[in-house]
Amino acid sequence: MHDNLRLTIADGIARLHIDRPDKRNAMDQAMWEAFPQLVDRAMVDPATRLLIVGSAHPGAFCAGADISEFARSSSDPAWRNRNQAAIRATQITLARAPKPTIAMIDGDAVGGGCGIALACDMRIASPRARMGITPAKLGLVYPLHDTRLLIDLVGTAQARRLLFSAMLIDADEALRIGLVQQLAVDLEAAVMALAGQMLAVSSASQRATKVIVQRIIEGTHDDDAVSAAGFDAAFTGTDFHEGVAAFLEKRTARFGQ
Repeated sequence: MHDNLRLTIADGIARLHIDRPDKRNAMDQAMWEAFPQLVDRAMVDPATRLLIVGSAHPGAFCAGADISEFARSSSDPAWRNRNQAAIRATQITLARAPKPTIAMIDGDAVGGGCGIALACDMRIASPRARMGITPAKLGLVYPLHDTRLLIDLVGTAQARRLLFSAMLIDADEALRIGLVQQLAVDLEAAVMALAGQMLAVSSASQRATKVIVQRIIEGTHDDDAVSAAGFDAAFTGTDFHEGVAAFLEKRTARFGQ
């Protein structure tokens, strides 16, 4: 556990809290290095059905990388290599997590903070959320992996607009262009309502679907032996038998982990 990052797991829900309110949850090197480890810890815990990433305090999701640390350390090539590797590990680990992930965005999600939100499966925001990807303000370049995540969500033209201008957009515009999927005044209630719906269905189906979605993102265009085998295997799974029995008996299904 890191002083500025906390992982809790209860009732099937893992929550990764970013907790650095004095810096608007800006991520320093130690936080970038700890983040993927905590995601992995949540994913391997059999009690985890889904992961929610959010702020430990209201008003800010994550202001991105700690620019004061950049100013102190970026002239050191070894530090730059470690920093790039840690940020990439955070994004890759979160984007390819085997269980569903939700970004809970209250306040600013900027730069690397917006990247963390992009790497989650779903994004729910409060009306006071603002989002932007701002490396152009610092003369930096956004990574290819993260740029692809952005393009997959909002399309090439909107991605260019956001990256070329380094603008911040409000919650309504983020919803309009597809950067977030839902706005909610009561953010906690909305996130927990979605989590409840996800907990009620088959985790085996969710995990298999995540694999299929990732393969599509990576360029697979049609079914093959791997996807056909996964489709067929589901018919022998315990979740399928429980789901069918619950349907026929007109009761709520009791799926396993």
